[in-house]
Amino acid sequence: MPSYDISLPDPAKARGNDPDLSFHAQGAAGLAEELQNALRTPVLFDRWRAKQDDPDAVDPQWGATDPSATVTGAQDDLRINLVATTSIDSEVFKQRLRMLAGSHWELRNVR
Repeated sequence: MPSYDISLPDPAKARGNDPDLSFHAQGAAGLAEELQNALRTPVLFDRWRAKQDDPDAVDPQWGATDPSATVTGAQDDLRINLVATTSIDSEVFKQRLRMLAGSHWELRNVR
């Protein structure tokens, strides 16, 4: 199962364009928990899909979940590093991160 090393260089800016879909937490543990929930459950996807012009036309692949996904977070000086382990396709994973953090994240490594 792939593991993604994500860095949030400025956690205060790690917010998506839609506040209803964005991260709300401030610390490493809270951000990790929000990402983990976004991977394990369809809640974030369902909120996003409901906002689309034609929700029924959204490709179901974007709603993939991984009930066994894990995310850990650690503070490293001013940045927050997250490690997500999930079977979710990388494009779906990146879409979830864009919803949560906008463009304020960096993919450091995939193992």
